[in-house]
Amino acid sequence: MKIAKDSVVRFHYTVSEVGSEPLESSKDREPLAILIGHGNIIPGLENAMMDKEAGESFGVDVAAAEAYGEKRDGLSQRVPKKHFGGQKLSVGQQVVLQTNFGPRAVTIQKVGMSVVDVDLNHPMAGKDLHFDVEVVEVREASPEELEHGHVHGDGGHHH
Repeated sequence: MKIAKDSVVRFHYTVSEVGSEPLESSKDREPLAILIGHGNIIPGLENAMMDKEAGESFGVDVAAAEAYGEKRDGLSQRVPKKHFGGQKLSVGQQVVLQTNFGPRAVTIQKVGMSVVDVDLNHPMAGKDLHFDVEVVEVREASPEELEHGHVHGDGGHHH
């Protein structure tokens, strides 16, 4: 079965900045499972997966605009230090903040006595990425998965 909109894909990936060492890989854990066509992964990677089949491996370069977007100026926010718990903070450190919209990765810009300035850009914003992908499985999504917009079961969401 070829990868198409509304199919479920389980795959391994290794990601790096173009021309650099790998930043992250799924090779030492369960494959990632996604529902194609529902915004569950970056657009450039999803587009590159179309028409591939289980057992295929490929590499693809994804421009920043089709990955996590370009880095945008003015996306700084001052946050009370209490929202970081007791963790030790340093400039350039990436942390996950719990927000009204769920968890959000931020980068520490400045640490004050009672407030912390953070950059709200995704840590990978503005970076051209390279993915090495191994497609493990392709299957049709269940009606429930289509209704919920994500994969259930192995490598997916558990309600």
